[in-house]
Amino acid sequence: MTKNKEKFYLSTSIAYTNSRPHVGFALELIQADVVARYNRWLGKDVWFLTGTDEHGSKIARKAKEEGKTPQVFCDEISAKFKELKAVLDLSFDDFIRTTDQKRHWPTVQAIWKILEAKGDLEKRKYKGLYCVGCEAFVTEKDLVEGKCPLHNKEPEIVEEENYFFRLSRYQSQLKEILEKNDIKIFPEGRKNEMLNFIKEGLEDVSCSRDSKALSWGVPVPGDESQTIYVWFEALINYLSALGYLTADDEKFKKYWPCDVHFIGKDIARFHVLLWPAILLGLELSLPKNIFIHGFITAEGQKMSKSLGNVIDPFLLVEKYGTDPVRYFLLREISPTEDGDFSYEKFEERYNADLANGIGNLLARVVTLASKISNFKFLISNQFLNSNFKTELEKTKKKYGVCLENLSFNEALGAVWELISFCDKYVNDNKPWENRDNSKEVVGDLLLALQEIAELLKPFMPQTAKKILQQIATGKSEPLFLRLN
Repeated sequence: MTKNKEKFYLSTSIAYTNSRPHVGFALELIQADVVARYNRWLGKDVWFLTGTDEHGSKIARKAKEEGKTPQVFCDEISAKFKELKAVLDLSFDDFIRTTDQKRHWPTVQAIWKILEAKGDLEKRKYKGLYCVGCEAFVTEKDLVEGKCPLHNKEPEIVEEENYFFRLSRYQSQLKEILEKNDIKIFPEGRKNEMLNFIKEGLEDVSCSRDSKALSWGVPVPGDESQTIYVWFEALINYLSALGYLTADDEKFKKYWPCDVHFIGKDIARFHVLLWPAILLGLELSLPKNIFIHGFITAEGQKMSKSLGNVIDPFLLVEKYGTDPVRYFLLREISPTEDGDFSYEKFEERYNADLANGIGNLLARVVTLASKISNFKFLISNQFLNSNFKTELEKTKKKYGVCLENLSFNEALGAVWELISFCDKYVNDNKPWENRDNSKEVVGDLLLALQEIAELLKPFMPQTAKKILQQIATGKSEPLFLRLN
């Protein structure tokens, strides 16, 4: 009888379809993809979800500016996000759209009814500051010089009768959950930020808008005057994609709770405070981990359309290739802090680590092997030099710890330390001069390269495949052409 595999459910945030994909969301997708591939490699039953968030005032306005209906506008932008699967070599299993009235809306409206029946939703009049860019009400303390710090715009004053989610009633539970690490937050500093918000006192949050002001969204069941607020229904994608509260809920039974949510720091409050509170209201298990990454700047400046410095992942891959883009974002950019992108940094890293690093090592070793008479490209499973075994064990241990802690740059750093060890081994042993032990030296190097390819599979799947092909065939081809 086959033992059931351990399940592993991970998600990214769902991208807002007010504009085309940028490199910041590409980073999040690639980070999640590494974790998905790694856990499949460990033998787990992985379900990897991403998608698009398609409702709200900002999208309705943007569609109108372009002379399109909101649905047509969302269809076009969502399709571009879906194309990232091929462009970035992603392995996600599902792509959810919040405009999907068959998959998403039924779960959203069913959850609304449950929370309303529990008294977690309450209709009341409200006057407040509303940031269209954030699709959220904000307070004076959220602003910098009267403007939203993320969008550099003054919020609008909105007075409406809305439904409110009673977040305040879950304040003490949320505090205890975070303090006990029932949900583990990466990095630790983000958890402390959220605890400070709780310490200041959590206010109830508007979770609907007047349908005259916002018609582009999911209707509130039983109240046609209201449209469910975009943040509220967008968060529910993690459940609706699994068929929660529908007839087709087998995936929910199998994969919930989420093992890790990947999100950006700008939406941390929604995921660390509001989302767990909704789940507490539904009496569902909480996500196990929330990984929060920073922003990518462009040569030290925040990316913006007005500055013309937004990095397009499609153009980046077209210029350099998929695996070099994956490698740079995972190695050069801190997993959890802001990181800077420049073409100069990219090309320096490419030449040093890819062309002169793994690419040069593979070419040297395969060429050396091809020049040894009667050499067979059959890799043994045992190193003849015990130093290799020791070095590999050290690498694998560090690599595993780093990936468990979601330290992608350090995991890759461990692999490149092994590559440097191999380079030194070639230079020290000079198999082109010492014919007596050339087969043993080259054989160990080929085995090391095979192990390196295995370690690279979650990060650079195409590169790993090419390395293994060259080892198997004995035919050397440039892995990465040096950039001038």
